[in-house]
Amino acid sequence: MLIEPFANDDLSDNLNPVGAAYYGFSTLLCTPSSLAQEVGTALGAQAGEARLREIVTGGGFTTLRRVAETPFNIVLEARAS
Repeated sequence: MLIEPFANDDLSDNLNPVGAAYYGFSTLLCTPSSLAQEVGTALGAQAGEARLREIVTGGGFTTLRRVAETPFNIVLEARAS
């Protein structure tokens, strides 16, 4: 299970008050933290479901599906066959 900040795949769909706050968090915390790690993908807080799917399936999981969402978070289920 992944619980991620709610983000659409297209930047223009994230230009709202919640998205602005998440981009701020991403710039100050999420992205620098990611860059400090070996993988360093720097997805930040607004990766979007399509990008998360690439990462999850690249890590060996075969499916990823959204099981819940709120205005603030999405909940994704990853499964390996």
